[in-house]
Amino acid sequence: MMRFDRFTERAQEAAQRAAEIIQRYGHNQIDTEHILLALIEQPEGAVSQILDTLNVQITDIVDRLDHALKNTQKAAIYGSRGAGQIFITPRVKRIVDVANQEANRMKDEYISTEHLFLAILDEKNTPAVRLLEGTGISKSRVYEAIGQMRGGKRVTDPRAEKHYQALEKYSRDITQLAREGKLDPVIGRDAEILRVVQILSRRTKNNPVLIGEAGVGKTAIVEGLAQKIAVNDIPEILSGKRVVSMDMGAMIAGSRFRGEFEERLKTAIDDIKRAKGEVILFIDELHTVVGAGAAQGAMDASNMLKPALARGELQCVGATTLDEYRKYIEKDSALERRFASVYVEEPSVEDTIEMLGGLRDRYEAHHKVSFSDDALVAAARLSDRYVSGRYLPDKAIDLMDEAAAKLRVALYSLPPDLRETKSELDRLKSEEEVAGQEGDYERAAKLQTERIRLEEKFQEKRDTWETEHELDKIVDENDVAEVVSQWTGIPVTQMLETEAEKLLSMEDRLHDRIIGQDEAISAISDAIRRARSGLKNPQRPIGSFIFIGPSGVGKTELAKALAEFLFDDEDALVRLDMSEYREQHTASRLFGAPPGYVGYEEGGQLTEAVRRRPYRIVLFDEIEKAHKDVWNSLLQILDDGRLTDGQGRIVDFRNTVLIMTSNLGTEYVSRSGSLGFHFGEEDSEERQAAEKIETALKNNFRPEFMNRIDEIITFSPLSREQMREIVDLQMQDIQVRLQENGLEVKLTPEARNWLADKGYNRNFGARPLTRALQRYVESPLSKQLLKRTFTKGDVVKIHVSDDEENEDQLIFSKIDEEAE
Repeated sequence: MMRFDRFTERAQEAAQRAAEIIQRYGHNQIDTEHILLALIEQPEGAVSQILDTLNVQITDIVDRLDHALKNTQKAAIYGSRGAGQIFITPRVKRIVDVANQEANRMKDEYISTEHLFLAILDEKNTPAVRLLEGTGISKSRVYEAIGQMRGGKRVTDPRAEKHYQALEKYSRDITQLAREGKLDPVIGRDAEILRVVQILSRRTKNNPVLIGEAGVGKTAIVEGLAQKIAVNDIPEILSGKRVVSMDMGAMIAGSRFRGEFEERLKTAIDDIKRAKGEVILFIDELHTVVGAGAAQGAMDASNMLKPALARGELQCVGATTLDEYRKYIEKDSALERRFASVYVEEPSVEDTIEMLGGLRDRYEAHHKVSFSDDALVAAARLSDRYVSGRYLPDKAIDLMDEAAAKLRVALYSLPPDLRETKSELDRLKSEEEVAGQEGDYERAAKLQTERIRLEEKFQEKRDTWETEHELDKIVDENDVAEVVSQWTGIPVTQMLETEAEKLLSMEDRLHDRIIGQDEAISAISDAIRRARSGLKNPQRPIGSFIFIGPSGVGKTELAKALAEFLFDDEDALVRLDMSEYREQHTASRLFGAPPGYVGYEEGGQLTEAVRRRPYRIVLFDEIEKAHKDVWNSLLQILDDGRLTDGQGRIVDFRNTVLIMTSNLGTEYVSRSGSLGFHFGEEDSEERQAAEKIETALKNNFRPEFMNRIDEIITFSPLSREQMREIVDLQMQDIQVRLQENGLEVKLTPEARNWLADKGYNRNFGARPLTRALQRYVESPLSKQLLKRTFTKGDVVKIHVSDDEENEDQLIFSKIDEEAE
């Protein structure tokens, strides 16, 4: 039996794989072909790298080996002594001996996979050798490839193959990608690229680090440098260099044992050193080198890079965000001083438009559509205005990309009739092939004729369809606006005529649900119309209002009605009861706890709701009960339309409507009025009430808070006539619930007035009416339904009893019974 003591780990793996291969083919002897297939199939193996270097098609060799092994005689040695045993042919023993000689000749301490490959080539007249020689492989060419792959290294430990071409294995050559035209053009970053070139040209500390927020174009600047090197538009000192991007994740992945990661990184650094200044190493997310691979006391990547950086043996370009640079790099002063900072600012909207123009051709070719100039302008401006938490140009590019993808999906999805024709074509083609294989040539000829006729018909229909859609292959500003609306829920598309009519009749629509309160509805409607027509201040919320009025007059109901009007969904309303935020420590629940406190990772109830859905109504119920810290935080929202949460994220409130309700001074309210409006011919009683309300507000809220509010609106108490209208509204709700039972109710005018009187209370608004309807309508009617007094299809009349004994209740009767 052969000994594998001197085999490297990869050579041992190949031997084990060969044993698995013979079982796959039903053989029981390991021969040359099994060894060769095992060497080629090895993941990231040295032999596959050699074949790649020699430009040999590996798949062809594998297919031919597979064919040869399938035609080899199956296992012939069976019986109790031979069952389950694996035998080795004399040729394989000879290959191992020759591999040992090759290792000695190359002054290697271990037998590696390339030695076994050379030994296979040394064999005479075997299927494996004939196959290799047929592809033009010779020992001399393999020696050259091994020398190129090893880079002058010798096999001195059992894991030597894992170190071959470590730099190529864990990186990509950005300069080569630039030469092949696989990088996007870099526009508007000439100043930053020039600064990087200047730092790289320095004698010492010639390692730039690009610092900027995610998405501003740090990696693009490095790609721009590679493109300049590729076309030799660079100072002579940098001419001929390569920019190589290191993948730290790939280098760490799979390094299970202590020292394995350090070995990979050291080998990659050695490869860079051997290049003698030809390689510029690019590490994206530079902060990841701090602590990378530092397990069980091992040295991390940053400490391994420092000596090479200090001696000038390694030139490195890093990229990271400002937060990560401050958190990881600045703390390590020895690492920080090796780098020269280059700050990359977010480009302006105008610069972003120019960048999008440079990328236009690439995206048009990919999506097979065209971009109008207006679409590029819209992508930059709308993303800057409505997409928060991300930076230009990244968010504008994503917006342009998705708008084109959306149009492409719509354009290139075949209509149903063409899809059916295509399916029929595929069926005919399949049947034609089957008929030909079965020798039924007459049927095959008929199917071919039918297929050709259908193909012509299909092509004619498709040409007509494509001609009709040719004009639609242009992405315009509306397509871009639709994607913004999908991302954020904010309606930024051009207003359709139906929406314009809806906004113009907004007061009437809200009055369908809110009785009275004309002034409040008018102020809210004006604010929404200003926002949708583009006239509002873009740096402030859509509108901010304080609703003053007694309980039950419609303050909260108006906020719900507004949410339903704008979004067709009452859930778009964020309702916060300020009585829950009386204490100072409870304010953090709104905006998120600071670092180190419980709930820090959960975010704030207000900030998280708005961050996830930025276009909504925010209702602060009974604002006067909140702690003063809440009011202080609201100042920034009211003035700048934004707020920083506990995790340091900026939350955009510019697309929200802020409504604050209060009961302050409501005991003075007599009739409807509005603070801040001109009252005209008012009696002294109403003027005094308004002054007292204003005084109450001033005593509770600071002037800077009051001055930031758009409108302070006083809700008047409800009159008896308005209560009758509210009876009608609430009866409509009851009618909707009764439809499940198939019943219809009709309320007589007398009953309507009777209910309005029972539910009227000037101090408590409409809430007593709700209780009156429950007591006098819902409860008695539910008993009648359980008794089956009324059945499906009945019309129930509700009227007032003429009997003095039953004057405190309503009478329910079928209309058809009275007709009889």
